Amino acid sequence: MATGRTHRPATRSRGIPEATVARLPLYLRALTALSERSVPTVSSEELATAAGVNSAKLRKDFSYLGSYGTRGVGYDVEYLVYQISRELGLTQDWPVVIVGIGNLGAALANYGGFASRGFRVAALIDADPAMAGKPVAGIPVQHTDELEKIITDNGVSIGVIATPAGAAQQVCDRLVAAGITSILNFAPTVLSVPDGVDVRKVDLSIELQILAFHEQRKAGEEVGAPEEAAGAVPPPPVTPHRAPSGAPGAPGADSGRQGPDGDVPAVMPA
Repeated sequence: MATGRTHRPATRSRGIPEATVARLPLYLRALTALSERSVPTVSSEELATAAGVNSAKLRKDFSYLGSYGTRGVGYDVEYLVYQISRELGLTQDWPVVIVGIGNLGAALANYGGFASRGFRVAALIDADPAMAGKPVAGIPVQHTDELEKIITDNGVSIGVIATPAGAAQQVCDRLVAAGITSILNFAPTVLSVPDGVDVRKVDLSIELQILAFHEQRKAGEEVGAPEEAAGAVPPPPVTPHRAPSGAPGAPGADSGRQGPDGDVPAVMPA
């Protein structure tokens, strides 16, 4: 099987928008679930619902892959799995190193979803000498002194940073200098990288803060609705207009006078 250092996906050269690339894993996850249930075909509406997007956007995304489905039949599930996997570069082996084997790094090392999607954890690296040699998820932890050699020996092009924020940039610099061109950053900080290096940031605390914002807004709407109802100001009473004395429609005027269209005037005598 080819390694991650011998090939890079052709999404950019083929002009697939980044937004579409970001949705391809969602489609692949939904398609994989259908494949596991031996579902042969799926309509764009059904797949869009499973992936959490609208069907028009899905059809547009698939057009970039050259897949248009069959009218009245839908999309071939197995072929789409292959198409998207190929486009994402998942038909080959991608060795990955995880740097920072604390609670988060250990949890990532134990995550079974990496291997099932073509990502092989090639090495676990930590700066703590006491961690060296200790197995995590069946893989012995190695010291950061060996980082460059590990990357070279394993042909790694993807690095995962799970260190504290203060150490993340230094680790990033070393990864890039050793040949890493893609980084998944779990450290709560912004990394500076040269052109040609891709960084994806995952910050769980930011996601929780965004959820907190929405919860606060929903709570405010629930509290504000009864207050607005209780404090509503009734509209002012409507005072009928009275025409000046002697004017048509005023007291003493000709009560039989009609409007220009033959209607009785709107303001009647008192």
